[in-house]
Amino acid sequence: MSAVVWTAAGSLLAWLWLLLGQGFFWRTDVRLPSRVEPDEWPSVCVVVPARDEAAVLPAALPSLLAQDYPGRAEIFLVDDGSSDGTGDLARELARRHGGLPLTVGSPGEPPAGWTGKLWAVRHGLGLARAREPEYVLLTDADIAHRPDSLRELVAAARSGGFDVVSQMARLRVESVWERLVVPAFVYFFAQLYPFRRIAGEGRTAAAAGGCVLLRAETAERARIPEAIRHAVIDDVALARAVKGSGGRVWLGLAERVDSVRPYPRLRDLWRMVSRSAYAQLRHRPLLLAGTVAGLALVYLVPPVAALAGLAAGRTPAAVLGGLAWLVMAGTYVPMLRYYRQPLWLAPLLPFTAFLYLLMTVDSAVQHYRGRGAAWKGRTYTRPDALPDEG
Repeated sequence: MSAVVWTAAGSLLAWLWLLLGQGFFWRTDVRLPSRVEPDEWPSVCVVVPARDEAAVLPAALPSLLAQDYPGRAEIFLVDDGSSDGTGDLARELARRHGGLPLTVGSPGEPPAGWTGKLWAVRHGLGLARAREPEYVLLTDADIAHRPDSLRELVAAARSGGFDVVSQMARLRVESVWERLVVPAFVYFFAQLYPFRRIAGEGRTAAAAGGCVLLRAETAERARIPEAIRHAVIDDVALARAVKGSGGRVWLGLAERVDSVRPYPRLRDLWRMVSRSAYAQLRHRPLLLAGTVAGLALVYLVPPVAALAGLAAGRTPAAVLGGLAWLVMAGTYVPMLRYYRQPLWLAPLLPFTAFLYLLMTVDSAVQHYRGRGAAWKGRTYTRPDALPDEG
């Protein structure tokens, strides 16, 4: 047997394991768990870190102001050094729409050892702490919530005894590149962090930063955000801190939460992924090499083996590669349905995976060029040099 056949066979075995042994990551039926409305609704503070968000705020903030929540709820928007009038716009939207009370605060520039977003979250939690809420909802400025979103999150947390209930917001898919790249982004995330395993007692922990309902008492116990102050991928770090302190975490796909941020061009999506991809690999070259090799074996080998086998008349390579490609496409179909996209995009997943491979390599290149991870105009050139969590 040729090397191509052996490699195609290895790819097929990898896909059979992913299909059955990786927490059924490809299924999209992990939604808010069963819940019963509490007899007495706990108080909630909503914390919104916002830096230069005037473009998306009119489509998102009114949805928070209009939350139909039976208990006491208040919004704290943290204007993190914006230059586009984000804070003033937030106040104007609150005057225009009414609804939940809104406070706009400003934390000043973050000190050394803090990423900007988590410094803003710290300031928002400090403002909220004076209200002594039982829960805090951390949500981004580009996230729109249905009117019953908050009450459903709280009911799920109370009913299931969860310290964190997080939903992966449904991202926008309107441009050609969004249709090609965005569903795959959530698919790859679920492959890394299978949702079914997160709610269990194992070590798998993750959250989606756009929508995180956090028990205030748990935040104190887990020392959030101080314990994760240097994290670039703050949502996963938060979930790990909570689970490490003995808390329970739940993550699933959203039905009432949507991102309104557009990514119309490939370079917009490229920047979104590459800014934190190498941080996900803990800035380790060996992990980068292993990731590139793994992506090539799992996603690129099947179509190459299938097409090359057909062209050269090598039936074993064509069959093995074709079967692996078929399994791959089949696991992608549920995510395409969730995003209401045409199923003919499923066989194009290898091309999208190749784009992600290039984005990951570019993330590493930017890191070693001293540009590092970036968030809203701030660049963290040496995350490895930031203080330890202790």
